[in-house]
Parts: sequence; structure tokens; C-alpha cells
Amino acid sequence: MKSQNFFIETIKIIVIALLIVLPIRHFLFQPFVVRGSSMEPSFQEGDYLLIDQLSYRFSEPQRGDTIVFQYPNDPSRRYIKRIIGLPGEELSIENGDIYIEGEKLPEEYILESKNFSKKMIDLKDDEFFVVGDNRSASFDSREWGALHRKYILGRVFFRTSFSNSVFARVEAPSY
Repeated sequence: MKSQNFFIETIKIIVIALLIVLPIRHFLFQPFVVRGSSMEPSFQEGDYLLIDQLSYRFSEPQRGDTIVFQYPNDPSRRYIKRIIGLPGEELSIENGDIYIEGEKLPEEYILESKNFSKKMIDLKDDEFFVVGDNRSASFDSREWGALHRKYILGRVFFRTSFSNSVFARVEAPSY
């Protein structure tokens, strides 16, 4: 009799836990582990991130936000990059520097930039220009084009790194 009660109570606890955790995991926050070096020095290989999936339902992504998204050419793959260009903007790249509407974007957080040839990009509605902070190791909008809004999963909200003992909320740089 005691073992039957224990079994029933255990099942109840598991069901209640699933009813609480699954909606949070599916609608509010999603885990993500950084793979590769495209976001160094901001994020390191193996960093564990929490992705806020809710805030972009009420507000638009902003320049400087670090986001996780589905790669447009293979939605089963997920990438992490920083939003640089917003819908409707004109961007240009010259000697590795990014200009938005003719103004150079100050980016103190990047390691170095690939020396791309001159390039002009006009973003349409619901398109964003995303790049990695480690430009020489990043596969991003400079190579495959603008990112449509529908592929954005959410913004990086929290970061933890067990190798560096870092537990921190992630903030976008101010421009």
C-alpha cells in the first residue's frame, strides 16, 4: 500500500513539474550553448545562455541585441549573432567598417574585421543585418544576406560560463 501511494505521489509530482516547466521552456526561455568562436570576446565556446523568447512579441529587436535565430538556408541550424542593421536602413561596408545611413558604427567590442570589399545593403521591412563580434571567424549577413524577422527565436538574456565562473545578465552595447 505504501509503495502504491509513493508511486502515485511521484507521478503527480512529475506531471505538475512538466505542466510548469514545458510552457516556460516553450514560450518564455530557451537554453542555448555557444559553439564556435564567431562571438568572441563577448561569448566563448561552451557558454550556456538563456534566450528570452517573449520580449520580441511586445517590442522590436534593437541594434546591438545579441540574438539566436534559425539559419535561413537551413532552419534546423541555430546561430548567435549581433543585430547591426534594422529594417529600412541602408548599410555599407568599407574596409571592414560598417556604416549605417553614412555614419560609421562604433564597435569597441569586436576583435577584428574581415577586410570586405565595398558593399551596399538596403534592408527591407522585417529584415535585419546580423554579424558576429569576431568578424574574421563569423559566417553572417555579410555572406548570406539579410535575416528575415520570422527566423529570430529571441534575444540572449542571461549567460553562464562554468569555465570562467561567469553568471551575468546580457546587455546590448549603447551606440
